[in-house]
Amino acid sequence: MAEYSSILLENAVEALSKLPGVGKKTALRLALHLLNEDSLETEQLADALLKMKHNIMLCERCYNISDTKVCSICGNPRRDENTLCVVADMRDVLAIERTASYNGLYHVLGGVISPIEGISPNDLKIAQLVQRTQKEDIKEIILALPATIEGDTTNFYIFRQLKDFEGKVSVISKGIAVGDALEYVDEVTLGRSIQNRIPFHQK
Repeated sequence: MAEYSSILLENAVEALSKLPGVGKKTALRLALHLLNEDSLETEQLADALLKMKHNIMLCERCYNISDTKVCSICGNPRRDENTLCVVADMRDVLAIERTASYNGLYHVLGGVISPIEGISPNDLKIAQLVQRTQKEDIKEIILALPATIEGDTTNFYIFRQLKDFEGKVSVISKGIAVGDALEYVDEVTLGRSIQNRIPFHQK
């Protein structure tokens, strides 16, 4: 096991290595980089992370991350309020926004149904989705969940819950490999999958 000459450096490496995809070598490289950076830049990074952690909230309408009670997407009058794209989490919103092929609103579930992980429909924002269809003038719901068993299960559950919804329920088209999360799909493929969406009952 590597021996550090500084317990403070070792603590920094341990903390950084807990981040997803960051091993001990990368963590050490990052820690040394921060150590050699100007103090002001390191302090700005620390301040940005703390402010993000303590001040970011969930949009009270779509449950995406936001700096205010209503996020910038929901508050944008140029967005199409008749179309609602249902995604698993905030990373999917970012992925779809990068395609520049969708101009509607979103609804973030906060995950997908997964009995193995102990995630039930009650743990997700599905009831809130149904409420939005009753309160808002939504004409189409696009299901854009991961191409996994859990994603498909969630799609079917939502479709059943929307039995009284008079609008169209669509699902993004094929082109996304089974098991792929939206954030890992290239922008062109994801954009086409949204544009070429199909009615859910035809899937």
